[in-house]
Amino acid sequence: MRATIVLICLLLLPGPLLAQDQRAAATPLPGSIPIFPLPDIALFPHSTQPFHIFEQRYRDMMVDALAGDSIIGMVMLRAGFEADYEGRPPIHELGTAGRIVRSERLPDGRYNLLLEGFTKFRVLGEDQSRSYRLAQVEAVPDVLLESDREELRERRLQLEGALRSAVPGVRIPGPEVPAEEMIDAFSLALPLQPSERMILLQAEGPIQRALRLIRRLRGGPPSSI
Repeated sequence: MRATIVLICLLLLPGPLLAQDQRAAATPLPGSIPIFPLPDIALFPHSTQPFHIFEQRYRDMMVDALAGDSIIGMVMLRAGFEADYEGRPPIHELGTAGRIVRSERLPDGRYNLLLEGFTKFRVLGEDQSRSYRLAQVEAVPDVLLESDREELRERRLQLEGALRSAVPGVRIPGPEVPAEEMIDAFSLALPLQPSERMILLQAEGPIQRALRLIRRLRGGPPSSI
């Protein structure tokens, strides 16, 4: 189900990668953003994901985000968070910032939204003044030089081959879907452990992320990705 949702969102994205890169470049990361912690990685820099917001503190977050720059930071909770979930349990410092590109407020105050990732960030500190979590952050951009494009195409082909071998019947997007989006979509959709997905997020860019994902699909132990 998760793979289906992610790939549907991927294939419905408007416009080519250039347009997404231009939008990302035009969306500077503020020094302070609301963060939404979850037990697993839920967003990568070139991915788009649907979310359902029902807790009151995150409804408050949505109200403030929509009234402001529409940016929310997705972060992963550290192991053992269950004991203090209602409070402010520890999180991993690396996350992905996304821009709300579509939202729907339901009659009972819950929200459905579509979040488009545009940069990784590192949490530097937190502001305790809101009902939700508000963090001071710095951008951690993925690295991809224009001279890397040929290698990125090669890694995409290798990833497609690894996917076909490891996931029978997998639906792989066509070349109209840029490599960065395809790599990040499968980084979200495949049934990996949260720690494995964090290792993918920590990659310096889409080429390194593709290599780590290929190694994992070929049967390498988690430490190898």
